[in-house]
Amino acid sequence: MRGIAAAPGIAIGRVYVKLSALQIEKRYVLDTEAELQRLKTAIETAKIQLKELISATEERLGAKEAEIFNAHLILLDDPELIDSIQLKLFKNKVNAEWAVKETERELVKLFEEIADEYIRERIADINDVSARLLQNLTGTAAFDPKSLGEKVIITAKDIVPSEMAMLTKEHVLGILTEVGGATSHTAIVARVAGIPAIVGIKGLLEGIKDGALIILDGSTGEVFVEPDEGLIELYGERQRHEEQKLEELKQYIGKATVTLDGFTVELGCNIGAPKDLAAVLENDGEGIGLFRSEFLYMDRCSMPGEEEQLDAYRTVVEGMKNRTVIIRTLDIGGDKQLPYLDIPKEENPFLGLRAIRYCLKDKEIFKVQLRAILRASAFGRVRIMLPMISGIGELREARSIIEAAKLELDSQGLAYDKDIKLGIMIETPAAAIISDILAKEADFFSIGTNDLTQYTLAVDRMNESIAHLYNTYHPAVLRLIKLTIDNAHKHGKWVGMCGEAAQDERLIPILLAMGLDELSVSPPKVLSIRRLIAGLSKKQVERQMDKFLELADAEEVLSFIESI
Repeated sequence: MRGIAAAPGIAIGRVYVKLSALQIEKRYVLDTEAELQRLKTAIETAKIQLKELISATEERLGAKEAEIFNAHLILLDDPELIDSIQLKLFKNKVNAEWAVKETERELVKLFEEIADEYIRERIADINDVSARLLQNLTGTAAFDPKSLGEKVIITAKDIVPSEMAMLTKEHVLGILTEVGGATSHTAIVARVAGIPAIVGIKGLLEGIKDGALIILDGSTGEVFVEPDEGLIELYGERQRHEEQKLEELKQYIGKATVTLDGFTVELGCNIGAPKDLAAVLENDGEGIGLFRSEFLYMDRCSMPGEEEQLDAYRTVVEGMKNRTVIIRTLDIGGDKQLPYLDIPKEENPFLGLRAIRYCLKDKEIFKVQLRAILRASAFGRVRIMLPMISGIGELREARSIIEAAKLELDSQGLAYDKDIKLGIMIETPAAAIISDILAKEADFFSIGTNDLTQYTLAVDRMNESIAHLYNTYHPAVLRLIKLTIDNAHKHGKWVGMCGEAAQDERLIPILLAMGLDELSVSPPKVLSIRRLIAGLSKKQVERQMDKFLELADAEEVLSFIESI
């Protein structure tokens, strides 16, 4: 079997098949008022349960993961859900359980017809709230992994957010689901919890039985059912090898990231929320090269306010103890949609109203975020970074809004770093080509290779049918990277990289030879990249750069890299 690799790691163990939903029977009732009271009691109980779950989740996983349950609380007061249940109850004179189940079915059907993936993933919230109401109405206990008695691989059609919040490495070896994608809540929480996971496995529950022995490889998306002794031994050895490698890498904690010939590189981390800070510190990240602030806006029903954002930014800034924290301003649109924002459906969302374009359109939302970032800069070394810049006009307009935010803070007597640096993402061919112009006014660059590759090659990176054409080794992409670095250095500005290419160990020698000053990667990659860099000679690779830049295609680039 194969699915979508959601959280890395290998798990070998027995399957526990979690059955989907309660079997609800339709009953006709005479006393509809009594049924209504049962429903109200179930709703109030659910609210109490959710508040307790929010508190427990904040303590274990962080405020970001707990935010999903605030959305569930809001759903319990949503007329579209609650009024519909009550109407069915009274109109059809049915039991409360059936009214809940029918309303759930109708809303799920409605959401499934919406093309937007982010909106469709909110189906999990409706299912979760409905399941909680049904458990309260029927007196059925919620799923509790601690009661299983042994560590198992949880297998299900889907796992709703409140169930995911209870899963820990102490009780669960791995997770398999029939539905979901790489950005689903199951995938996100599994990565945070460090539990190997695969989602979107078609026919999973038909092809796997409760108690079956399986091997799960969360890095490749492969599942082996009832493997033979040879395969078990092979993957057991891979597990031990991975654990040994992690232990060996610890010797690089506290060491500088420097090549054999003395070239120092800053090695920072990409994060999405304050909870990720622990992993940065554990892996000895030298700074935050990319704080994806949009994650503070996701999995919720309304915009985070200035104080909430300030609290999140300040937590990270203080936790990094005067090491640099680069906060990217709101980067939404494309594959990251927020249902509560008034963004019209677009034919080509990756070419539409996204990132800095949206922020410059809705300046008040932008200014709220800028005020929060500026105020956080009073507590450490903060830099602001603008995404999706394609021209000097966008940079200048954004800077004018920052200056207006500074004036507001001055008038209120609120502290901030008056010399805060403003950088930009180089994600479009336009920005790379005019990087000599942009370098005169930006304080630094960070190259976002995911979008730069997509836009340079005109390949939608989310489109499976043309995925083979998406290739960062394409000479056009590499030439734009080199051009950007050269132009920045001519104007005395430094250049980092925060896209996936920054942690591609085959490409790193080339990037350093090009003169890249900083790499920002996922926290678990820090020590392995530091070890790689410690064994490199930058000057040795530099001597071959003229030849490298003449290569014709990605295959020649890979052959060249393997030869150095």
